[in-house]
Amino acid sequence: MQKAGQVPAAHHRALIGRLEDILDGRCDRLMVQMPPGYAKSTYGSILFPAYFLSRHRGSQIIATAHTASLAEHFGRQVRQTILENEASLGLRLTKDSRAAGRFGLDDGGAYFAAGVRGPITGRRADLILIDDPVKSWAEAESLVFRDALHDWYRAELTARLKPKGRVVLLMARWHEDDLAGRLMQAGGAWQVLRLPALAEADDPLGRAEGEALWPSWQDAGEIARRRVEVGERAFSAIYQQRPRPPDAALFNVRNVEIIPVAPELTRCIRAWDLAASLPGAGKNPDYTVGLKLGITLDNKIIILDIIRIQASPAQVAARIIATAKADGVVTLVALPQDPGQAGLAQVAMLTSGLLGYNVNASVESGPKIMRAMPAATQMDAGNIALLAAPWNENFLNELQAFPESDKDDQVDALSRAVNTLATTSGTPARRLNVPLLGR
Repeated sequence: MQKAGQVPAAHHRALIGRLEDILDGRCDRLMVQMPPGYAKSTYGSILFPAYFLSRHRGSQIIATAHTASLAEHFGRQVRQTILENEASLGLRLTKDSRAAGRFGLDDGGAYFAAGVRGPITGRRADLILIDDPVKSWAEAESLVFRDALHDWYRAELTARLKPKGRVVLLMARWHEDDLAGRLMQAGGAWQVLRLPALAEADDPLGRAEGEALWPSWQDAGEIARRRVEVGERAFSAIYQQRPRPPDAALFNVRNVEIIPVAPELTRCIRAWDLAASLPGAGKNPDYTVGLKLGITLDNKIIILDIIRIQASPAQVAARIIATAKADGVVTLVALPQDPGQAGLAQVAMLTSGLLGYNVNASVESGPKIMRAMPAATQMDAGNIALLAAPWNENFLNELQAFPESDKDDQVDALSRAVNTLATTSGTPARRLNVPLLGR
């Protein structure tokens, strides 16, 4: 069960062995937890379905993934695998089987691909494959999504399973309460193959602790660098398959030191998260936030000041310009740019009032949680401190509650400031006397 010229690594052989248990009926519920990019889909969602249809004539498969497009992508490759190996598999597609994710076989077998929570009514299955049902941190962190996925699995997907049918779940872990977590918590006869990127005690492959899962693909040094990039919480979940409890907040605010005086700084950035509306009866709009940070001589991040206002567009623009004048030209001004012409016009209007200042504008992209990961990583490492000020408590409370907080404007401003550090360079700033501008 491998592609031509492909040599399975040790973890692939372990996966193949568990899939053979499903194939031969020694197991009817298999859960594989493995980091992304380690070929679990190649073996579990592409090669295995073709082999299963060959061994179990007339069988029907429902294969799902987090989106219909991904499920159809796998289906297209299963179909191609069958076409390329018709003689050895003893399978032949029906003449009307042209769709990538839906095809039949001359012996009565069938394959049907669908996205998570997609339409599967009227289908039946001898084998259900679920490959990476969660696509993002935003989904993983949403209780509404986790409930909906679990309800779909129980009430719709497994209702399609024939008597003595089999289920294979392939995924990287995201959250303690994700689908894998709930199924393991409920008990049942699940066989679980958990393969962390770095070996832990009692490793199923017999690796020494700290040994990489697939060194020829990603060695321990590369994994260590990835660990710093994504942060401890994401690494523990996605790479080690050991998600932290839901109450383990993204931002470890206990690691934040509050200092009375700013040390000597080499760079300063004032990052803005923009909102432009005034509070009114029954209305509590988002805040415009301008967060200023500085970098110390030993590359520590100091949050120097936070401005937080609810204001009209004209008032916001005036405040940004006034703040830039107070901060001085040594402070880079980081602005968000909404996609499209309106965003370009807004940035052009703001920068026209900031002539002579260093301005960086960039489009917001990706879920808020992913944008916040670099800042959370720095906080996890104890690299972020706050200059003592009245805004400290409100700021830390918002960080601690994120991503469930009612407001996240300060988080967005922090994310922009830290991410701007990684994408820009600047001339060293002289020691600054930092005013308390925050509101």
